[in-house]
Amino acid sequence: MVRVLHFADAHIDLANFGKHDAQTNLPLRVLDFLKSLDEVITAAINEGVDLVLFAGDAFKDRNPSPTFQREWGKRIMKLSRAKIPTILVVGNHDMTPALGRAHALDSFETLEVPYVYVVDKPTLIRSSDLGGLPVQIMALPWLSRSRLIANLELSTVELKKIDEAVDQRLRLILSEWFQQIDPALPTIFAAHATVEGAKYGAERSVMLGNDLVLNANLLRDPRLDYVALGHIHLAQDLNQGNHPPIIYPGSIERVDFGEAKDEKFYVIAEIDRGKTRVYWRKLENIRPLIDVRCCLEDPATAMQKLLNTLPPPERLQDAIVRLVIEYPLDMQVVIDEQTLRQATANTFEFHLVRRPLLNSRTRLPDDLLISNLSPRDLLKIYLQATHNQAEEIDDLLSLADQIFTTEREMEQ
Repeated sequence: MVRVLHFADAHIDLANFGKHDAQTNLPLRVLDFLKSLDEVITAAINEGVDLVLFAGDAFKDRNPSPTFQREWGKRIMKLSRAKIPTILVVGNHDMTPALGRAHALDSFETLEVPYVYVVDKPTLIRSSDLGGLPVQIMALPWLSRSRLIANLELSTVELKKIDEAVDQRLRLILSEWFQQIDPALPTIFAAHATVEGAKYGAERSVMLGNDLVLNANLLRDPRLDYVALGHIHLAQDLNQGNHPPIIYPGSIERVDFGEAKDEKFYVIAEIDRGKTRVYWRKLENIRPLIDVRCCLEDPATAMQKLLNTLPPPERLQDAIVRLVIEYPLDMQVVIDEQTLRQATANTFEFHLVRRPLLNSRTRLPDDLLISNLSPRDLLKIYLQATHNQAEEIDDLLSLADQIFTTEREMEQ
């Protein structure tokens, strides 16, 4: 039996909220991520695990500053000094898009840090590579769609062909690896990737976007004993109750308000050939993110309704809070922002989002008929009429194009 600590998506340089710490000069929000990372590293050492497997995205920025690289390096070196074999899979946020450029985890491989193994290309890690540890690992870093398009000489509209080509290539790689492994030893598949059927935070199904979606059936192979994934921030087992467990441990801190209700974990897995036990370990020092909304209708009761929408002071303490207000445009003057900020003075950070509602209806120009317009044209007219910013309209239309392309492919 091999005990493995599996975590992913550290994003330690994410500093989108708050001020700086007076002692370290690091953003206070970065210290939140480092606190969770310290909790994971301490658990690995204190519990004497046999292997640490990090499934990608140490950073948020592909070119992290030397300060953030130092903070990450200090923690990984603790595992090295404790002689715990540590696998670092390169994620999409660690990988530079430019060919030939070093990735964010490259220094560990360049300096040949003892007990630390960096996976930046498809790699089969054997027991002998891990000092005789009785386990073998099939490891896959982030696969860039743009590089695959170039390598396979496919146009960007042939997304289905790209996914099919990747699926075939992965099946070939796995087939070759299965021929090389020791069938008596437990086998781990580790990847930073999106897997079919996974859920993002806020329960959004993985169906759209630029990710390459791996076929879940590839990973349900009984010859595998544990599947260690990274990339999606919502903790989940995609093969619940079956073998092998297919685990996203999730991010180690709440990254944005889409994760406000998500608990955060790392996983300890006791892996035997044909049998694996999974233990979810909840991270205890996660900063609260509170996302509340209020729709105003009556000017006389507007402020009291807003104040009642906010959680009690003890819940607001040191939390990152967003209050989204929807209201008729003519009620703008009754919203007392100063009173709201006084009520949230004990928060870590307070965000007030105003969304005035417009009563005007969208009208087509006289020379246009709905029957003559495509769904995309109608969507563009609607977005322009609702006063979206130009860059937001472009982003939304780009996403719509992907939806329309997917629908056409499904109909063929």
